[in-house]
Amino acid sequence: MQSVLRNKTAARTVMVFLAAYLVSLLIWLPIKDGYGYLTTAIASKLAAGLTDAKVKQISSAKGVVEVTFTPFRRSSMFVTIPVPISMYTFNMPLTAGIMAALYPFIARRARAYSEALAMLFGVHLLFVFSLEAKELTQAFISRGLDAPSVPRIVAHEILWGFVYNMAIRFEPFLIGVYVFFRFGRKKEATD
Repeated sequence: MQSVLRNKTAARTVMVFLAAYLVSLLIWLPIKDGYGYLTTAIASKLAAGLTDAKVKQISSAKGVVEVTFTPFRRSSMFVTIPVPISMYTFNMPLTAGIMAALYPFIARRARAYSEALAMLFGVHLLFVFSLEAKELTQAFISRGLDAPSVPRIVAHEILWGFVYNMAIRFEPFLIGVYVFFRFGRKKEATD
């Protein structure tokens, strides 16, 4: 009886995941560009503040947000950085599918989903911020606006490399594991 119940639970969980994945994919495709624009706009302000620059223009076309920066020290110079939206948002439907599949197994669902969405948005902000900070630092050094600094370049490369190669690729599973262990329902001890 116990194994039949487990098989039904597993089958239902897989079906919920697949349905949620397909529905979230259909919902995500039309709103992806707006989300990418908003994320890039916020992260660009942070990257500009770190690198002594200001955002001159933000434009979006065909899944790429282009941000034009100008350094405070030379306002006649422009650096344009393209940020492909799909580069960091490609796994949003997968994350939604995993979160929906975990629904029956977690307690305090509103808090769990709020934290998951905040983590997801934070990782996306970190991706865009680290990409732009790395590109701006390299551009300013190559054009003679900043003194060459190996530690700064290495720090930006490591941060962006970690976020791009690790955090973005594993974020659906990391968020799923976090939510499951943080908010998973505890089984009652049977006597």
